[in-house]
Amino acid sequence: MRVLVLHGPNLNLLGTREPATYGTATLAEVDGRLARLAEELGATCDSRQSNHEGVLVDLIQSAIGRYDAILINAGGLTHTSVALRDALLAVGLPFVEVHVSNTHARESFRHRSLLSDVAAGVVFGFGPRGYELGLRGLVG
Repeated sequence: MRVLVLHGPNLNLLGTREPATYGTATLAEVDGRLARLAEELGATCDSRQSNHEGVLVDLIQSAIGRYDAILINAGGLTHTSVALRDALLAVGLPFVEVHVSNTHARESFRHRSLLSDVAAGVVFGFGPRGYELGLRGLVG
């Protein structure tokens, strides 16, 4: 299985951004753990990060024929981006939505996701290890 991992806006700051909320693991550490886990599971991961909605849409669209599934943490775009939702639906690949923090224990505007109802699964609140849970779900 080939999995495209997408990290949205501000996730490049993992490890230094609000460590009480997001932990101290860096994005490079998260991606390294995912690559090792994917290998153990007989899969591959290709990780990308962008702070730009259009770049993420382009990456999702380019997944057709190259990947079997998508693991995505859309960051703040989770709550606002119809474009990401439409792209994920258009490519027809199963995807898991991941969030490092428990979005339901935060501000009310973070309680609503435009992706959750069309995702194969959603993982939130387990810190950076949530990505690994999401990958296990996709591969399983």
